[in-house]
Formats: sequence, structure tokens, C-alpha cells
Amino acid sequence: MENFRFLSPTQIIFGRNAEEQVGNEARKLGQKILLHYGGGSIIRTGLYDKVVKSLRAAGVDYIELGGVKPNPRLSLVQEGIELCRENKVDGILAVGGGSTIDSAKAIGIGVPYAGDVWDFYSGKRLPEETLPVGVVLTLAATGSEASNSSVITNEDGWFKLGLNSNLTRPVFAILNPELTFTLPPYQTASGAADIMAHVMERYFTPTKNVELTDRLCEGVLKTVINNLPLALAQPDDYNARAELMWAGTLAHNDLLSTGRVGDWASHKIEHELSALYDVPHGAGLAVVFPAWMKYVYRHDLDRFVQFAVRVWNVEPDFANPERTAREGIARLSRFFKENGLPTTLPELKIPADRLEEMANKATDYGKKILGQFVKLKTEDVLAIYKLAL
Repeated sequence: MENFRFLSPTQIIFGRNAEEQVGNEARKLGQKILLHYGGGSIIRTGLYDKVVKSLRAAGVDYIELGGVKPNPRLSLVQEGIELCRENKVDGILAVGGGSTIDSAKAIGIGVPYAGDVWDFYSGKRLPEETLPVGVVLTLAATGSEASNSSVITNEDGWFKLGLNSNLTRPVFAILNPELTFTLPPYQTASGAADIMAHVMERYFTPTKNVELTDRLCEGVLKTVINNLPLALAQPDDYNARAELMWAGTLAHNDLLSTGRVGDWASHKIEHELSALYDVPHGAGLAVVFPAWMKYVYRHDLDRFVQFAVRVWNVEPDFANPERTAREGIARLSRFFKENGLPTTLPELKIPADRLEEMANKATDYGKKILGQFVKLKTEDVLAIYKLAL
């Protein structure tokens, strides 16, 4: 086990009707806030009206910025930064899923910074201060509601890059599973794939002697495996939705990272899919992760056997452990497919003639090595894309 520091300061307010508390919580962000959201879904479901009513009742002044897209855009972040500066905003309330939260985090660190906020995502600078961010979550997926991560897409070149900074962790996150009842099945399933990917990025580690966090990872994975089919079969199953929502938070608040090194190659490989083709991040991960596994599993066969046996209940083949490992990968892919997700690049309408371009962008044309479990060069990334065809 590695040495570690663990910080998870976000206050979680979980349960039925929790969004009714948003006004009182938003006062912690300041006297004037930016209400940040995506498209029309929060208006259609009535959530917008609830939030606005609660803010007004609590005496919180606000301005609005909607229009966040999946794979949130730098241009809207820049618009939000200027809006906050002009209106002397004290904090930001993100109402939506991971894209809205990531956009709010980017605005938060951009407002006090004199330069271009993209400096933080391109690795030129580290943020030193931020406006506080609060969250009303509407999708169990990215875990951004309690994470230190934010991912933004720059339309100039279509680069999708991430930032990790504890400054970006939200002050509070309101989680009501009822707010996910109206999600389309594909969005629910994509969110579950995203949750599983966050766990698996941590699970496949070069660090030894991490039994406790192994077991925690396996528990979160099995919880998603058990509850996603229930939520898809009965969208208003509160208990199934609650399990998925809490799993999403625990998957990415860094509890499962303690004492171990994560991999994160699959996320960076997938970013090229969603940057160029705007595919849902979770759906892209459902394609990339099994392909990555097929490419690297022999590097640590024992860990893949453990994954197959403990997570997927594969009967171990002691005479042929490689068969056990491959069956675990096959069951992961089958689970995604059975729950309506793609498992190949053609299903995402990604042509084979763009694979080399994506591999080059993922590794910054050979300047970066991806991953910790196995170090991947450009040719390795290209091979993984080809396995996903």
C-alpha cells in the first residue's frame, strides 16, 4: 500500500426531496450566485422551478447561464467567466449532471484568474483560488459532484482535457435519486458504465497489498451490476436508483484511490472519441475498456483472474487461469451489451480511418505515455482502438 492523503470535504445531502434544501445551502456560496444548467430537461421535469423557488425563499440573488452540452465546451465556460465577473458573482450552483458540474468548476477557477482558463487544462498553470461551487445532481455517472476532477472540450482543435485540483471539489452536493427517474435508458446505462470505469481505473493498479480498497472497488462494481438492470426495467425504482447514485459518488471521490496508483489510460483513450464525435463518455468507455483489457491482461494475469472471480462470479479454471481472465472480460462486455450499450467503435459510427489520428492526439503525438498499470505509447493506443473495431 502506498502512502496517501485523503480529502473529501463535500457535504452530501441525500434523499427524497433533498433539492428543497438548495436555497439554504446556496447561501453558503454567497449573496449572489450563478445558476448553471444544461438544456431543457430541468425545466420539463419541474426541477428548475423548485430550485428557483427555494433560492428566492432563502433570499439568494442569482443570474442564469444555461446551454451546457454533453462534453462541456470551453466557449461556454469563457462566457460564464465573463458573466460572473460583470455581475460580481460570489459562487456557482450547478444543476445537472457531470457536464454541468465540470463546466461550473471551470468557471469557478477561471473567474479569479487573469489568464486563459484553458491554461489549467493544458497543464500550463495550476489554479490557486476558485469561486465555491454547489451541486444539485440529476444523473448518476461522473461522480463530479464530490471529485476533484473537471474535463472540458476546446472547440479549437477539439481537444478534451482534464484537470485535477482539490480546489474544485464542490462545497455541497444534493443527491435525490428521484431526479433520475425520467432519464432515458441509454443515458442511465451510459452513466453506469462511467461509474464502473471510474472504479476499474483504480482497480487495475500496479500497487500490491491493497486488499481493503480491492474489496471496496469490487463492492461498488457488484452494486452497479445488480442495480442497473433493475433501474432500466423499472425507472422509478427508488432503491435501485439510490444505489446507483451513491455508487457514482463513491466511485470518484477518491476513497477507492487511497493507498493505490490508478491507471486512467482508458479515460484518455476515450476522450478522443467524445471530443471528435461527441459520443456520451460512458458509452465510449463501454467500448474502450474491454478493448484495453484484452490488450493488457497478460501483464498481471492474477489481477484479471481476481476481477473475473470476485466481480463476475466466474468459476476459476486452475489449469488455465488465462481462460478465467478472458471470461471476466467477456462478461463485462456482455453486461454492457445486454443493457443497451455499444461495445464496438462502428456502433458509435467512428470510422477506422480516424484511429491513427486519435492515437496521436491521445499521446500528444508521442510526447506522452498513457497509463500506470501498463505504460502505453502511440502504437499501443492504436492497437487498442483496432481491438475495439
